[in-house]
Amino acid sequence: MSAVTDKAGRPLIAITGAGIVSPLGRGKTDNWAALTAGRSGIHRIARFPTDHLRTTIAGTVDFMTAPEDGSTALTYALAEAAALEALEEAGFSSDFGGPLFVAAPPVELEWHQRLSLDAEGAALGEGDAGYDRILAAARATPHPQHSGNVYFGSTALRLKEKTGARGLPVTLSTACASGATAIQLGAEAIRRGEAERALSVGTDGSVTAEALIRFSLLSALSTQNDVPEQASKPFSKDRDGFVMAEGAGAFVMETLESARARGATVLGILEGCGEKADDFHRTRSKPDGSPAIAAVNAALGDAGVAPSDIGYINAHGTSTPENDKMECLSLTEVFGEGLGGVPISSNKSMIGHTLTAAGAIEAVFSLMTIRTGTLPPTINHANPDPALALDCVPNEKRDAAVTRVLSNSFGFGGQNTCLVIAAEPA
Repeated sequence: MSAVTDKAGRPLIAITGAGIVSPLGRGKTDNWAALTAGRSGIHRIARFPTDHLRTTIAGTVDFMTAPEDGSTALTYALAEAAALEALEEAGFSSDFGGPLFVAAPPVELEWHQRLSLDAEGAALGEGDAGYDRILAAARATPHPQHSGNVYFGSTALRLKEKTGARGLPVTLSTACASGATAIQLGAEAIRRGEAERALSVGTDGSVTAEALIRFSLLSALSTQNDVPEQASKPFSKDRDGFVMAEGAGAFVMETLESARARGATVLGILEGCGEKADDFHRTRSKPDGSPAIAAVNAALGDAGVAPSDIGYINAHGTSTPENDKMECLSLTEVFGEGLGGVPISSNKSMIGHTLTAAGAIEAVFSLMTIRTGTLPPTINHANPDPALALDCVPNEKRDAAVTRVLSNSFGFGGQNTCLVIAAEPA
């Protein structure tokens, strides 16, 4: 292997910029300080009434936009904040010049928007506001504000103009693996020689009453509302579901050769990506964990490393009974009993599940683990599950020299993507 290519002769992918927003705050400095201190960003929902709802907590980001602006506006604001932080760190201004890959949630008109749609000067909230009538009116007389709110690619198009990215931006949604998939697409574009650099962003500001109810109907959410900060408890025996959350993560990636040539600081290397679909069930994983196992092995194989080369695992770790059991089973198959002594922790114990953004946010945290030599904890781990034999860095951070991290993203609908992130080679 030469200094700037991997074992397969492909260009090494340098990460030269990273940005993040989460319920813990805006920017890497505040987020990392809170995460390593074991502080939770989960709280009671104030954005909309929660009367009669089974779940009344979430990791909403309430400091970015006004509630009346809606989820699409927040999704964009989060993406912009993370992307600009990453670009500034990488040394790019408003003319990035590389392609843009954005993981964004599916969007739709929220009810207050549906009921204010105006077809011919009359508010549709008056009288019959049936869904068919709303759709017909929206199609007959598109409203510039509302049409932008339901255009799936609007976040990426606005971000392209803001950052000076080139070409038509790619918007994708692969459930909880979306953020990691956006990073994978950026890395693959560089490897194929289609671009010298790429900007990948995962963003999600879609905690709405409807979204909360839908996940609740799937029995996926925690109902431990009494102490919000303690509701998300991955790998604990009394875990009962995930906590919805919002945020964004971003990477600027480029060839290592390019980064060194322009004197950029190389934060780390995106060594490998692996993915595998699971067609067993829309929310449950295949009982033998074979798709997740295949995704982990594919990432390790793409990076050209063995399980013994991994120093830490950033778990998907949603705090649902099914996911945590499946993830432990799968990793045990790859790494051996007790995961071969490799520590693993879940950021979701503190920030909740940021859905479309999760893979990107956790990739940023994985990078910072390498950069700082600190393993973030899995908090709320007072009641370990004896069926899950692993070292989940319980409750308090740990100092450890880590040069390579596996970051897992296992999504609803069978979307599985894993990333291998490493320190810059000597």
